[in-house]
This record gives sequence, C-alpha cells and structure tokens, in this order.
Amino acid sequence: MGVICPECLGQAQARAPRVGRQALGGKANQTPVVTYSLIGITFFFYVLQLLPGLDATSFLAYAPLYSYGEYSAIGAPYEPWRMITSVFAHSTGFIFHIVLNMYTLWVFGQMLERLLGRGRFLTLYLASGLAGSLGVMFWASHNTFVVGASGAIFGLLGAFLVIQRKLGGETTQLLVLVGINLVIGFLPGMSISWQAHLGGLLGGALLGLIFVQTRKPSQQKLQFALISLTVAVFVGLALSHAPMFVAG
Repeated sequence: MGVICPECLGQAQARAPRVGRQALGGKANQTPVVTYSLIGITFFFYVLQLLPGLDATSFLAYAPLYSYGEYSAIGAPYEPWRMITSVFAHSTGFIFHIVLNMYTLWVFGQMLERLLGRGRFLTLYLASGLAGSLGVMFWASHNTFVVGASGAIFGLLGAFLVIQRKLGGETTQLLVLVGINLVIGFLPGMSISWQAHLGGLLGGALLGLIFVQTRKPSQQKLQFALISLTVAVFVGLALSHAPMFVAG
C-alpha cells in the first residue's frame, strides 16, 4: 500500500453490514482465525528475511522473468510459485511496508472473513494476490522485482467495495482510499507497483461480485463453480508462458 487513511478504514469498518448470520455465508461472531494466521505467517517470513546470511527475499520475490524461464531475457529459472510467495515477503528497508499492509489486512480481513466465512475469505486473499502478480507479469518489464501483500490487500478492498455497494452500504470513503493509493503508484520516483495494485483490485472485485451475486443458499453450487472457474483462469494465465507451452 502507498498511503493508509486510518479515518477511512475506521469509517469503512463502522459502516460494514452487520447481521447475525451474515448475508454471504459467514458468521458475525466467529473469530477471524484466517486473518490472524495470514498476519502471523507474513511476519514469520519477514523475520526470515531479516536473518543475516539466509537471503530469504531472493527466494520469495517475484519478477515476470520467472514466468518465462529459459525464454526470459536472462534465461532465469521457471519459478511461477513466486507469484504467491512474494505476497508473504516485504521490503526489509522500509518497515512501514509490512506494518501498513498488515494493518489494512487486520481491519478488512476481520470484516470480510466474518462476512464470507473462512474458506471464501482465504480464497479471496490468495486469488487476489495471484491476480496482483498477474498484473506485474502482463504490465511490468521482465526484470521488475516485487514483494508485498499489496495486490492481495487491494483485492480485499475491491471485493469489499463491490459487496458494500450491492448490499447498500456507504462506499465513498473506500473509493477515496483506493483512489489515493492507485494514484500514488503512478507518481514518478515511487517504488510502488501499480501493476500489482490494479491487478489485485480487479481480481478481488470480480470475486466479490461473484460472492454477492450468488449469495442465496440455492446458488451455492453455482457460486462454487464460478469461483473455481475464476481461480482456474488465474492459474492458467499464470502458467501461460511456461517454457513447455511456448517452445518451438
């Protein structure tokens, strides 16, 4: 994330839909263990990144060249899993990178996990992170290295924005928050991946739309099919430049 607006986050949390049994399949009183686990795992990897001699960042970071393997400009190894591992790594030279991302995850993660349920929320987070990496793969140069949960975080924002609008909630503050952070990514001299932000935002918004449009109990099979198809498309795009597919 480039900029965090605590007031915006607080107002978004206060205006989130609240019902006993949440409209999208979650439970209002359940402990958001997935959110807490994701935060814990992210900080665990951050500690590994800080350990001298381990060089964990180089094993976790993503760049499009790892999606092209031997066909990249420098013949890098084909390691598409970095599109997910990079979500759990952060800049060690700027501690606010991880602090701001995890703060936003803590705020929106709790709301969305209780609204969607644990399985749907975990799917949303990981798929949004993958969508953010897809944005980098398609829109950034091959040697653009990225780390951070920003793509996944923007996916949560995109999903929450769509859900709020569909359920009649207030979205003005959230639109301002998203707009500010997107604009920051385009400013000269900012080491922020707008590609990951935009990719994650679009991916999360799509998943959020599916969740809210198929929220009726009678539509659960349809929802599962559409979410599975969407995730499969994301994975297919992530593997689309594999050497085995582009050889010859």
